[in-house]
Formats: sequence, structure tokens, C-alpha cells
Amino acid sequence: MAMGGGDDERGMMAQINVTPLVDVMLVLLVIFMVTAPMMQQGVQVNLPKADTKGMNAQEDTVIVTVDKNGRTFINKDEVPGGDLRKQLSEMFATRTKKEVFLKADAGVPYGEVVRAMAEIKGAGIERLGMVTEPAQK
Repeated sequence: MAMGGGDDERGMMAQINVTPLVDVMLVLLVIFMVTAPMMQQGVQVNLPKADTKGMNAQEDTVIVTVDKNGRTFINKDEVPGGDLRKQLSEMFATRTKKEVFLKADAGVPYGEVVRAMAEIKGAGIERLGMVTEPAQK
């Protein structure tokens, strides 16, 4: 046996352990696969631009209202539960301008407002505007 620095079997290994890298990449892949479909769901809404002028009330303007008791109205007529989509589809079957404004009481739960928005969009309405009151200064 030589005392010098010759080659022997106990030399340093120059390899990289890729197992932790593969584990992390697989976990990220699973996370992205699960969350990607969730990010594509939702209701798309075209909100009107904030203006200092009031809204021009036209005869053909349709306003859907959700009051604090959860009742739904089209203009001033109450809509029975579950009939909103059907009635809006019938109203807008012959119209070219498919636009609806949504008013909801401040006390209405968020889920009820989203349900109404989904029904409106499901009826084939292309533009949905949210009606609010001006902020108090």
C-alpha cells in the first residue's frame, strides 16, 4: 500500500441526488392539476365604468333586484324561485341588446348575489351591470 494520493476505491463521488427534486416536482404537478380547473370557474361580469353622471333610464332597461329577504324581481315583478333564467331567456329571445342591471340589498348574502348572476349569465345575457349607490363622503 502506497501512502500517496493514488486512486483507490474510496474516492469522492461526483453524483447529484435527484430524488428530492423529483419529489418536489411531482408534488407541484399534483397541486397545479388540482387547482387549474378551479381557477377557470366563476361568473364573468362586464361592469359599467364609474361615471359622475347617473344611468340613463330607457324603456327597455331590465333591472333584476334581490331584496334583503332573498326575493328576486325583474323590474317590479316578483319571480318565483328558480324561474329567473327561464323568464329572462323568454324576454331576451327577440332582443339584440342583451343587457341586464343587477341591484342587490347590502344585507343579502354573497352566495345569493352570485346565484342570481349565474342565472342571468345562464339565460344568455351578454352584459351584466351592477347598480350601486354613490359613496358618502
